[in-house]
Amino acid sequence: MSTIVDNAAATGDRMHRLAAELFPLCRSLTGEGVRQTLRIVGREIPLAAREVPSGTAVFDWTVPNEWNIRDAWIKNARGEKVVDFRRHNLHVVGYSAPVRAKMSLAELKPQLFSLPNQPDLIPYRTSYYKETWGFCLAHRELESLADGEYEVCIDSTLAPGSLTLGECFLPGETKDEFLFSCHVCHPSLANDNLSGIALAVELARHLAARPKRRLSYRFLFIPGTIGSITWLALNEDKVSNIKHGLVLSCVGDPGAVTYKKSRRGDALIDRAMQHVLKTGGDAHRVVDFLPYGYDERQYCSPGFNLPVGCFMRSQNGTFPEYHTSADSLEFIRPEFLADSFAKVAAVVDALEGNARFRNLNPKCEPRLGSRGLYGGTGGTRTGAFDELALLWVLNLSDGGHDLLSIAERAAMPFEKVHAAAVALEQAGLLQRLEA
Repeated sequence: MSTIVDNAAATGDRMHRLAAELFPLCRSLTGEGVRQTLRIVGREIPLAAREVPSGTAVFDWTVPNEWNIRDAWIKNARGEKVVDFRRHNLHVVGYSAPVRAKMSLAELKPQLFSLPNQPDLIPYRTSYYKETWGFCLAHRELESLADGEYEVCIDSTLAPGSLTLGECFLPGETKDEFLFSCHVCHPSLANDNLSGIALAVELARHLAARPKRRLSYRFLFIPGTIGSITWLALNEDKVSNIKHGLVLSCVGDPGAVTYKKSRRGDALIDRAMQHVLKTGGDAHRVVDFLPYGYDERQYCSPGFNLPVGCFMRSQNGTFPEYHTSADSLEFIRPEFLADSFAKVAAVVDALEGNARFRNLNPKCEPRLGSRGLYGGTGGTRTGAFDELALLWVLNLSDGGHDLLSIAERAAMPFEKVHAAAVALEQAGLLQRLEA
């Protein structure tokens, strides 16, 4: 049943290589950086791109103008570039309007952003919905700027265009969908952007190769906030099919896994994720829904209230590298990317394999030994299932308990309970019920 088809080292290395290829691209809400990113993703998995014109009304929002940037720099009086977009694309405030001017340091400083408490790091700043411009730089570099005249150049365009949505849909035996969503709007931030993309691609790759899928899977590669709002506005007819969902971000750092529950709090995705984390034995955190963070707040808005949680390692905003140049390729590691993949894949397996059964021999325990389900020695536990898993499944398969609830009650890994159910069904002791 497992989604994982190769070893963890190969999986992690592949995910990290994809992040490294995408890292130099200057992504934002719109523009060629997003399109380049989606072209690379589309090389790995089947991906459809949709262009939504600027000015399109999407609920209370409007698709913004498209932003593209070619170059940006600040030169001192000697003509030296003291800030250079081509050295690091965090140097420019995202969505900066074009500018070409000469000004004094006093005039320039209001347009410069730094982190006094992290003086060696470049901050990540944007100005999506207010037309302005600016540069970001390390605070030590800001303090070293001498008085004098500076030449400023931001070679960008901010004009009507479109917003690009990337979507991979893998149909299954049923219309019930598992939604995965990640954002593609951050430039050169490895954990808070690229790790989520890499995880979504890896999951889609493995699910596409799976010979049988009960659920259908939809992967969205979209800019944060406006992307999910736009997708929801354009796809209200599909929303009722979404039965489970995860927003993926910050999944490559060394922190323990954090799971943020859906607004419902007790949806099947919430139960499955908590069960996988609990029985996996690794340190983890589960936090309640909060209408702040990533796109889960759009999917979980009261008009939709979809069963969508957020899967992270270190939670957004809680680690010092967050939204700075320290969120680099060195900050994310292949082994942590692979671990995130394994945990989400285990949740996929649990939701794929979840079912209800009826015990066809409910009056006392049936003889399992005569059906080859016991070892030759009493109490022996062999194979993919064990004696206790068999007994739990038999006892609770009354038509009202699904396998996940049995695994929760028994405090056993789902795969062990599932294997026991399959064996009991093959032995003619269980009847599978319709969902």
